[in-house]
Amino acid sequence: MSEHETHDYVIVGAGSAGAVLASRLTEDPGTSVLLLEAGGEATADEITIPAAFSSLFKTRWDWHYNTTEQKQLNGRRAFWPRMKALGGCSSMNAMIYIRGNRLDYDTWRDEHGATGWGYDDVLPYFVRSEGNTTHGAPFHGQDGPLHVEDRRYTHPLTYAWLASAAANGFKPNDDFNGAEQEGAGLYQVTCRKGRRWSVADAYLTPALGRPNLTVRTGALAGRVVLEGGRAVGVAYLHGREERVAYAGSEVILSGGAVNSPQLLMLSGIGPAAHLREVGVEVAVDLPGVGQNLHDHPAAPLVWHTTGTSDLAEFNNLVNFGRAKATGRGPLVSNVGEAGAFFHSRGGLPAPDLQVHMAPTGFWDNGLHEPTTRKVTVAPTLVSVASRGQLRLRSTDPRWHPDIDPAYYDDQADLDAMVAGVQRVVETVASGAVARYVDRPFLPTGRAPSETEIVEHLRQNTQTLYHPVGTCAMGQGEQAVVDPELRVRGVGGLRVADASVMPVVPRGNTNAPTVMIGEKAADLVRGRAHGGETR
Repeated sequence: MSEHETHDYVIVGAGSAGAVLASRLTEDPGTSVLLLEAGGEATADEITIPAAFSSLFKTRWDWHYNTTEQKQLNGRRAFWPRMKALGGCSSMNAMIYIRGNRLDYDTWRDEHGATGWGYDDVLPYFVRSEGNTTHGAPFHGQDGPLHVEDRRYTHPLTYAWLASAAANGFKPNDDFNGAEQEGAGLYQVTCRKGRRWSVADAYLTPALGRPNLTVRTGALAGRVVLEGGRAVGVAYLHGREERVAYAGSEVILSGGAVNSPQLLMLSGIGPAAHLREVGVEVAVDLPGVGQNLHDHPAAPLVWHTTGTSDLAEFNNLVNFGRAKATGRGPLVSNVGEAGAFFHSRGGLPAPDLQVHMAPTGFWDNGLHEPTTRKVTVAPTLVSVASRGQLRLRSTDPRWHPDIDPAYYDDQADLDAMVAGVQRVVETVASGAVARYVDRPFLPTGRAPSETEIVEHLRQNTQTLYHPVGTCAMGQGEQAVVDPELRVRGVGGLRVADASVMPVVPRGNTNAPTVMIGEKAADLVRGRAHGGETR
């Protein structure tokens, strides 16, 4: 082991929370921060082109995770793409800006003991982060670093589907992040003038000139260095060399729902019996680490179309160049152009289903380029009852952990998704979009039975890329961090990323993760919102 250095804060992971933290903490010129990122700079052209996001999957930009065999998915392993570069998954996602439902954050506070994380507590952080070109107060910010805009391209099929949704009883909603989440409408995106606007663009790039911020790429964290019950640094691999970065104040883990619990367990912080089993010396017996893993399952429904075009046929060098140069044209589509939030049954306090509509064939994570014209409408479960876990397979940080989201292990999840499929099939069968629908592709039946729907769900459910919960925040025995995001039983160590969410929000998780980064910065600095020192 060689070379070590000391900063006030060492942050592991330059993703949607870590980049925010590094930027906010270094606003104080007297505070030094080292930001460690396992990947490199986000330089691929495809990163800036919204429609190209799935072309990054299974490339050098991807951690390329797979789940364990899922009992309820016919024994399939689900592919989990996660970005390995500055910006984290904000450099790879579909850019949909959704915050979730008021009930989500009030549930964190009221049912999980996450004091200070109710909706009214977190709304100021959403507003502070956001630079929305359309919506303003009281729900939106217009001068924050994270640009949010109406998409510059919408395919005609998307408008036709919205008309069909309205005819099927969905009320139009032009702001899913405003007073009411329910309804159908166009998604806003984290783009700036038609190009992806990641947290690296929003937060890191403006801060790179600060002498008190050091960003080190190609740095794979291997363990948190503990002395006397306190985190004092991070050991990481840089090339073939192991280095140690020391933290004078705190170590903050922002690796996400996979990497943060993995790093805690590699450091001896986690369920004692499991750590001993894999040969890790136990430092702190913390049973909740790696537990509570859950994700939004999505099941694409795909139809062949007629009398219209498919977004995929515009995927050529001319349109790629146009999107890169001008931020215009069909490739500035984020693919999932529109959607809806609705209830699977009566009596629910908030929507439990979300829809993503794409004017192309998008199934199996978009890894198949459509060869015929298609349309996709994917119901997604956003109120998830099933819980899985993450476990180490090795003491080597380069080994992927065992990832088991336990999709559909709770029958309630499967029942809700069946209802979601039935509602989506109804919307596509009538109204304006029906004239463009030729025949079904997935599943193949025009009016699939419940048995056929269940088999479709088992065979075609995929991640919506929203894993959370593995370092859950709260006050119970299973809580990994307290409401200040401090790891229980360890001094000088926090976690700030999607892993701290005790329950996944109803909607895409990037905006909530940015919010966590914003609030974490205030918690670390000892400030209430607005900058006052507590």
